[in-house]
Amino acid sequence: MASHTPGITVSTLAAAIRTVSALLSLVVLLPATTVFADTAIVNVNVIPMTEETVLEAQTVLVAGNRIEAIGPVDELPVPETYILVDGTDRYLVPGLGEMHAHVPPASSESLDRILALFAVNGVTTIRGMLGHASHLELRGELDSGRRFGPRLVTSGPSLNGNSVNGVADGRRQVEAQQRAGYDFIKIHPGLEAREFAAIAETANALGMPFVGHVPVSVGVRGALSAGIASIEHLDGYMAAMLPKHADGAGGYGGFFGVLLADKVDVGELDALVADTEAAGTWNVPTQTLIEQLIDTTPVGDLTTRSEMACMPPATVRAWADAKTDMQAERGLNAGLAARAIAIRRQLIRELHARGNRLLLGSDAPQVFNVPGFSVHRELELYVAAGLTPYEALASGTRDVARFLGLETGRIEVGRLADLVLLDENPLEDIRNVGRVHGVMLGGRWHSKRVLSQTLDELCNRAS
Repeated sequence: MASHTPGITVSTLAAAIRTVSALLSLVVLLPATTVFADTAIVNVNVIPMTEETVLEAQTVLVAGNRIEAIGPVDELPVPETYILVDGTDRYLVPGLGEMHAHVPPASSESLDRILALFAVNGVTTIRGMLGHASHLELRGELDSGRRFGPRLVTSGPSLNGNSVNGVADGRRQVEAQQRAGYDFIKIHPGLEAREFAAIAETANALGMPFVGHVPVSVGVRGALSAGIASIEHLDGYMAAMLPKHADGAGGYGGFFGVLLADKVDVGELDALVADTEAAGTWNVPTQTLIEQLIDTTPVGDLTTRSEMACMPPATVRAWADAKTDMQAERGLNAGLAARAIAIRRQLIRELHARGNRLLLGSDAPQVFNVPGFSVHRELELYVAAGLTPYEALASGTRDVARFLGLETGRIEVGRLADLVLLDENPLEDIRNVGRVHGVMLGGRWHSKRVLSQTLDELCNRAS
């Protein structure tokens, strides 16, 4: 353990918290991007995500943007210059990752609202999956704290059947995005097999991960063999489980293959999962997006969720229209939708059990997925699919950091201080991830009071 200057011990802790309360109130009322000070989160229950355990009554010291020390509250002194955060009866977890976020261009008037919605809900890392050139500068603004919001991992403008004109153009665009400094290549539908092969070959040669949809021309196994880093939405898995001569094998499968659910052979699932594991490919299910669109939940129940107040009314109406249109999809009925959901949940469960390569992602903002809120709902669906709360939480913390190569995702000395303070234990009930008491973004502490004020302002402005 690192040595520290003499400071506050347990015998004077309560008094110290009271004496700094006035100062802390002043600090947290400052603009969010200016709150940067060495911080002690005191007497907190730590869920380190190194293993399934709770370290009770701990003090966590944060200096700058990193975790400096962790120790029992009655053993670890707190330097007198540190701001104190009372963690009594609360739970500290690593910040969440949203691995399928839609980030508007920097010029969009909705950008700050969307970024803030992620942050106030404990999302400290987002992977942008609708790339734009302005995101490269935005990434630096978020890292430095000049703009309030999570750290941003960038995918370039998507490569798809409309944006790519042949093999040579596909190679050129990959090379250009790598030079520009994007973190990932994003694949959208419509690519010819030869275009996808050229993109994959070029990306692999440059060490540039490519992620996204599975082109129909390639199929899941073709994408796996080409080295795709992550597949979004479980795209292509339904079609891959069709018997060779089944009706629909080469036809219209609907929204991510849900119309094929009554034709698939679930006996093929094990082999498909094994192939995914062997390829080392991760999956971002975005299960809440699919279930909300195809299940029998009335549109009115979705539009009246409390978080819908944080989105413009016109957006919510458009989402309602999308749900209505989906329910009218030719061939879709309640029984088929239920089977599609059950198969997808089985796939989620087996992908986790065989390879532990699930990444938390909901696709937000997207139909009824309000940024931040939808990640909490996504975690609930992973538990409904058969994961434990700890396993679900790992998909959005430890495993996000592992996939992205970030020094986040676990609460350990030396790691970046992206942290969330919760009012209740998420290992007992995954819904407790939504009970956010405070968020630390790169060492910058944002209290529940500031987060609540920010959220109220965002929602009032949106409505």
